[in-house]
Amino acid sequence: MAQPIFVGIDVCKDNLDVAIIQDSKVLECFRSPYTDDTLLELAAKFKRLMPQIILVEGSGGLERPLVAYMADAQLPIIVVNPRQCRDFGKATGLLAKTDKIDAHLLARFGSAIRPALRPIKDAQRQLLTEQVARRRQLVQMLAQEKNRLSRACKQIQPDIEHHIEYLKDRLDNSNKTIEHILKDTPIYQETVELLSTVPGIGPVTTASLLANCPELGTLNRRQIAALVGTAPFNRDSGTRSASRCIWGGRRTVRHQLYMATISAIKCNYKIRTFYQRLIAAGKKPKVAITACMRKLITILNAMLKQQKPWQVATN
Repeated sequence: MAQPIFVGIDVCKDNLDVAIIQDSKVLECFRSPYTDDTLLELAAKFKRLMPQIILVEGSGGLERPLVAYMADAQLPIIVVNPRQCRDFGKATGLLAKTDKIDAHLLARFGSAIRPALRPIKDAQRQLLTEQVARRRQLVQMLAQEKNRLSRACKQIQPDIEHHIEYLKDRLDNSNKTIEHILKDTPIYQETVELLSTVPGIGPVTTASLLANCPELGTLNRRQIAALVGTAPFNRDSGTRSASRCIWGGRRTVRHQLYMATISAIKCNYKIRTFYQRLIAAGKKPKVAITACMRKLITILNAMLKQQKPWQVATN
């Protein structure tokens, strides 16, 4: 029986470095220009090779055209966190770094770890993801300008105030765009309706979950908590037993979930009662809020899995 083939691709702005390995042996290693024609050729080549996994690092969006072409060709492409590959390289004693080495390291990582395939975002979900990211950027810029306004001299304040008004207008437009995407996309309607029944979950949180957590409703409670980054991990060694802490996960989803949880503690009876019980038991507020975040994402996951609204799912 033939050994499986693994492909690693290091993405740059203008070039792709490709490494193809089988049974830890390098079959081929080459560089190609990052163009549409090259992507078509690579897709055809990989169709013939039938690799088990094609691995590419997240590169701030540079990888998106490549991922889209491979996904359209029904090829098993996975986008991995660059930190995971760097740690894998260090663990194997590989400290040097070039594009060629990175491509080879990605292929070796795929062969050794065999990461699970994840759903690839379609064009509509990718558009929603970018709109949600743009909204987050506008909110951050608006907060920065408001902070500057309080410290600026009188001559500078009118310019900052004008920019704040501009950012508010852009933020309003961004909110409307996201709302239109959710309304005009039939596959989102049922999810939006279910999530909107939960007190504390608003349109922004709903859009963030749809864009950045497509697995919601398909995993069990432990998996979804770990995916978002609200699961506590042990830090014990020998006789030392350290306090548990959350680690990793999807930061953008977790940040939005935090804001939704703060709102839910005020207006959602179930989450508020849970929070008050934890505080009464002596838990610190941050620990209690994190536990509420985990409870809230678990409830949302169960609701989508069972296709039941809040009132029915929590009786």
